[in-house]
Amino acid sequence: MSATPEPIAPEISYDDFRRVDIRVGTIVAAEPYPEARRPAYKLTVDFGPEIGEKRSSAQITARYRLDELVGRQVAAVVNFPKKQIGKFMSEVLVLGFPDENDEVVLIAPTLGVPNGGRLY
Repeated sequence: MSATPEPIAPEISYDDFRRVDIRVGTIVAAEPYPEARRPAYKLTVDFGPEIGEKRSSAQITARYRLDELVGRQVAAVVNFPKKQIGKFMSEVLVLGFPDENDEVVLIAPTLGVPNGGRLY
């Protein structure tokens, strides 16, 4: 079964793109989140000294085990408003692409980079 791709979004300017602040960070803690409506983990991601550690709820349980997440670098949007997800406050949106079963595959640099680096 393959996921149906979404249509291409309307054209935007480079300034529009720069308004979305996507940074790289390293997962420093991963915990189960059994209270979530859909299976999820609670992640703590270190974005370096300027941004610090931020938390996120991530629906990645189908593709990742807790023990393989700590130490992994990920990309996340850091300038969305905080979002209440059940009893948990999510501060950033960790990014991924859907696989053939619409399960999230995390975005990460192929080589290690300093935490806090901005996508461009």
